[in-house]
Amino acid sequence: MNFDDIKKNLIERENSLSIHATKSTSSIRLKEETSDLRPAFFRDVDRILHSISYTRYMDKTQVFSFKDNDHISKRIVHVQLVSKVARTIGRCLNLNEDLIEAIALGHDIGHTPIGHVGEAILNEISQRELNEYFMHNVQSVRTYLDIDNFGKGNNLSVQVLDGILCHNGEILENIYEPNFTKTKEMFLEEYKNCYTNLEVARKLRPMTLEGCIVRISDIIAYIGRDIEDAIRLGELERSDIPSHITDVLGDNNKSIVNTIIMDIVKNSYNKPYIKMSKEVYDAVFELKSFNRKNIYAKANSKEEVNYYKDAFNKLFSKYLEDLEYNRKDSEIYTLYINNMSKDYVEKTVKQRIVLDFISGMTDDFFIKSYNNIK
Repeated sequence: MNFDDIKKNLIERENSLSIHATKSTSSIRLKEETSDLRPAFFRDVDRILHSISYTRYMDKTQVFSFKDNDHISKRIVHVQLVSKVARTIGRCLNLNEDLIEAIALGHDIGHTPIGHVGEAILNEISQRELNEYFMHNVQSVRTYLDIDNFGKGNNLSVQVLDGILCHNGEILENIYEPNFTKTKEMFLEEYKNCYTNLEVARKLRPMTLEGCIVRISDIIAYIGRDIEDAIRLGELERSDIPSHITDVLGDNNKSIVNTIIMDIVKNSYNKPYIKMSKEVYDAVFELKSFNRKNIYAKANSKEEVNYYKDAFNKLFSKYLEDLEYNRKDSEIYTLYINNMSKDYVEKTVKQRIVLDFISGMTDDFFIKSYNNIK
């Protein structure tokens, strides 16, 4: 068996990809390493799937927390749906599915417990303590650069890290154009600036077309699924969705996903960008607004939000105090710091260590830790 021939065959499969596709041979890593049989982005998928942080997806909130219904989406379901939607579009457009899968599976790894509510609270704490913003897409990159693998990072390709940084599914656009001229240095500068400059964070553009696909697929994967979850919980009736939206997209997740994918493929084939028709874009924009008002704004009561605020702030203060007084029996030592590299511990400020620890928690562990200190 000649492994060089096998490796060559795997890479040559990409020769038939679109001229706009990102080839594995163009992958960039921040640290040089010896390659193996797997193409670069295929290898990145494996690193993400086998990471400890990926396992914690299974108990992190998508929209609804602590609901007594096993059919409500968790974060792990969401990232798999994003991956499938994005790979469907990518295959139709003849782009690199390995790169798409890596970005999709890793894009939400920095999400906090309790979903976007938790993210907003940690952002308040981060601004107060470090004068820096906390955003889950930025924390996802940080996880793969500095936290995962016991503080040594995973050394993912820059194209994957960039797609993760730029995935923001909260920002809908009619057309997604990649910045094909972006370099490794430009990516690192953008990543650094996101901590202190919201304008940079809001204007991020992926360096690859595959990254653009994941960005729109993030919206496609949640916009209809969240409606199904809300209906399942009795929070919404299907008939509540305005007819001017359902006339274009349909009134169920299957129809919504299919309509948007078909529209994107039709308007993006052989193009150096990802685009929706005006009719579909307008309908998706209206549906996002509908979801925001009728689902996301009602997903947590005022009492629940106050409870979570107290929990995040109390845990942050407790763990920070434990670090300052070197309380080695604290769980931030026994479950986190004692497993991290010396380089991570010595180079990371205490407030950032606490933010890293809390943001990586699952919902259940977060509540358990809060109850323990109460």
